[in-house]
Amino acid sequence: MAPWIDTHCHLDAPEFARDRDQVRARAGEAGVGLCVLPAVEVGNFDTVRALAQRHGDAYALGIHPLCTGTAADDDLTTLDRALAQHRGDPRLLAVGEIGLDFFVPGLDPARQEHFYRQQLALARQHRLPVILHVRRSADRLLKGLRGAGVTGIAHAFNGSEQQARQFLDLGFKLGFGGNLTYERAQQIRRLAAALPLDALVMETDSPDIPPHWLYATAQQRDQGQPQGRNEPAELPRIAAVLAQLRGLAVDELAQATTANACQALPGLAALIGGS
Repeated sequence: MAPWIDTHCHLDAPEFARDRDQVRARAGEAGVGLCVLPAVEVGNFDTVRALAQRHGDAYALGIHPLCTGTAADDDLTTLDRALAQHRGDPRLLAVGEIGLDFFVPGLDPARQEHFYRQQLALARQHRLPVILHVRRSADRLLKGLRGAGVTGIAHAFNGSEQQARQFLDLGFKLGFGGNLTYERAQQIRRLAAALPLDALVMETDSPDIPPHWLYATAQQRDQGQPQGRNEPAELPRIAAVLAQLRGLAVDELAQATTANACQALPGLAALIGGS
């Protein structure tokens, strides 16, 4: 069976501080051949790069929309320099995680938009795809993409089918993960089942977006049960839910989504072949 690719995993997160190496080892034992580690701010550029080198994974460099409120104005220059400095690193695959977030209150939409558009320009300049954060922002993201000359992955996609088709028309793949394991997530499940197979890539967004079997309700948390921590080893089980929704064999889904990830992030193919 083809190796699974976790196209979005924050292995540098503090939730993994106590057992990061064991987390990555469990993923490998579960059949996850490679994880893509997107940065969220300049302060973790070196961390994701070092982790990718350490575990044979890949990384992306970018400034997350939720970090734009604390980002310095010259962080875009720092990103440009980092992309130039590491252009020869085969593990640097994309500019990300970038995008827009109109769900979390208190963020300046204009500042988010500035960082988003400037990072699209950097991706085009450095000839890299992008990894997009999409939360209540699909239409604005699409507006910025038209004519930008970049492709990549729309991570944790949760928009409409019409919006999904527009991303696909622009050459993007759509990331699906733990959300689709919830029976109540009917829109995501319908999309995951109905979209063309070549549109989909798999992700966990670890340690976030836990699948239903790790989720603790507010009542359970009040009673002392901790929220389950998502990790890349959960990817094959999440994918099995998607395979069932689509009526596919799991190995067929693995082969297809790995090929799709390599199309979205072209540097992946050489890393998988050399692993």
